[in-house]
Amino acid sequence: MPKFSYVSINSKGEPINGSIEQPDRNSVIKNLLKQGLRPISIKEDKRALIAIDLNNLFSVNKVKPDQLVMFTRQLSAMVGAGVPLLRALSALADHVSDSPALKKILKGVIADVEGGSSLGDALAKSPNTFNDVYVNMVRAGESAGILDEILKRIALQQEKNMTMRKKIKSAMAYPMVLLTITVLAFFGLMIFIVPQIGKILTDLGGPDAELPAITLAMLGISNFIISFWYLLVIGLAGLIYGSSVYFKTAGGKYRLHSFFLKAPIIKKIMIKVAVARFARTFSALIEAGVAVLEALAVTSRAVGNVVYEKALMKAEEEVKNGKSLSSVIENDPLFPPIVSQMLAVGEETGQTDKIIVKVAEFYEEEVDAAIDGISSIIEPVMIVIMGSMVGLIAASVMLPIASLSQNIK
Repeated sequence: MPKFSYVSINSKGEPINGSIEQPDRNSVIKNLLKQGLRPISIKEDKRALIAIDLNNLFSVNKVKPDQLVMFTRQLSAMVGAGVPLLRALSALADHVSDSPALKKILKGVIADVEGGSSLGDALAKSPNTFNDVYVNMVRAGESAGILDEILKRIALQQEKNMTMRKKIKSAMAYPMVLLTITVLAFFGLMIFIVPQIGKILTDLGGPDAELPAITLAMLGISNFIISFWYLLVIGLAGLIYGSSVYFKTAGGKYRLHSFFLKAPIIKKIMIKVAVARFARTFSALIEAGVAVLEALAVTSRAVGNVVYEKALMKAEEEVKNGKSLSSVIENDPLFPPIVSQMLAVGEETGQTDKIIVKVAEFYEEEVDAAIDGISSIIEPVMIVIMGSMVGLIAASVMLPIASLSQNIK
């Protein structure tokens, strides 16, 4: 995160110098104003950007999801038992041994809370660990005096999200292994086996022997790979790097997510995952007492899909203009009809949080079933691809051998 040095003036007119880590200049200004300071000068520390942090390079400074869940549950239990917030945070910071990153963050949170900041504002200074949903729910819990209950809900939501991510990763692991084996087998055959077969065929039929087109194609591909392997390596590395850079941009990310929502096999899973995240996050925020407009703004950034993010931001604007959320969602093809219907019932009964969470549970079950279905489909598909590749190479070998044997007769 960028580091900024600042000069400010306090309420007594005294100059205050310091440094702070924030995502951008606007965040620095907001943070200083909350502390009762009037910013005079804010400069970004370029040395911090140039310096290479080995801890960040190897992700040592990253807090794992299970560590965050454990911290949240422990803090909820201690606050619920009547332990003062500062004492609870200090106790947790002292006993966090498996996550130096979390310990460092907690020390900063403790210092901010001791300085008069609320817990939500202190957590907001570490957006890579405590996202918008986490921070806004904590702020709502503090204002309503139910911080322990809110922390329990946050922990539950984190566990649900973590479970969904693990299932998606585990479902993708097997196809990726098969794909890697297929690619390695292809290059192995082309580099080591096909050239030897080409030599044998040349020895049998002579240099002027007429070979089938499929055999000539295989020999041509093999010769190109062997002769120009460095071009393939450079091209592949450039493609991977260029794709990773492009898909991190706003336009690239939008096109990638749009493609996922149109791809035949994964389309249904992507929609169900996005709707489940929307319903789970939105219901949690509404249940915590967050206003609908703010809940929509936070949820749009938590869905994890840029297309849905833009749709929810548009819905926020229409709700601000007086429309009901259910009517806005109903007109958006990204959301299945059940979502708008359940929202309408929730708006009529005043129990939007309780009803929309049923949508989350339904679609989380649908995601599990869809992932299992795709896993069962991908395995035979990958086996057919591998078999076709081996069969193609076998055919390119057997056809010229059969032709040469007929000529010999």
